[in-house]
Amino acid sequence: MEDAYGVSEWLDDRGPLLPLFALADDSPEQVSGYLGSGRVWVARAPDGAVVGHVQAIPRDDRVWEVSSTAVLETARRRGVGSALARTAVEAARAQGIGRLVVATATCDVANLAFHQRCGYRMTHVVRDVFTPANGYPESVVDGIELRDQIWFDQML
Repeated sequence: MEDAYGVSEWLDDRGPLLPLFALADDSPEQVSGYLGSGRVWVARAPDGAVVGHVQAIPRDDRVWEVSSTAVLETARRRGVGSALARTAVEAARAQGIGRLVVATATCDVANLAFHQRCGYRMTHVVRDVFTPANGYPESVVDGIELRDQIWFDQML
């Protein structure tokens, strides 16, 4: 990774990571529902500051969901997100997990490309996930209304 960012598992209280989780998900209600679940890894800058995270939650004996990933703007385009994604894959393989799944908004073009670069393939769309009824504000991403969710998977 450029600039010597390191990735390690976060074993402490997740409260200090809340701003990163909020960067990844616009719904405080949704974040509070999964913040304490699964495993979390963080990327640290050379000065020790946390600049990104990835969370993986077991869904059954063979599937983990990558439920939250974010990298601070100042650390993007340096391989941090890719290193976090690889860490989740390596940890899943080490646990004998056969499949990872991840979801994002259909309107978030950058995330769609990122997940595919990381080896994920599209599986299906769920309509009307990102609505005020589900705790999401009305918004537009990349000129497209935030509304539907797309799921990806990666066989390990």
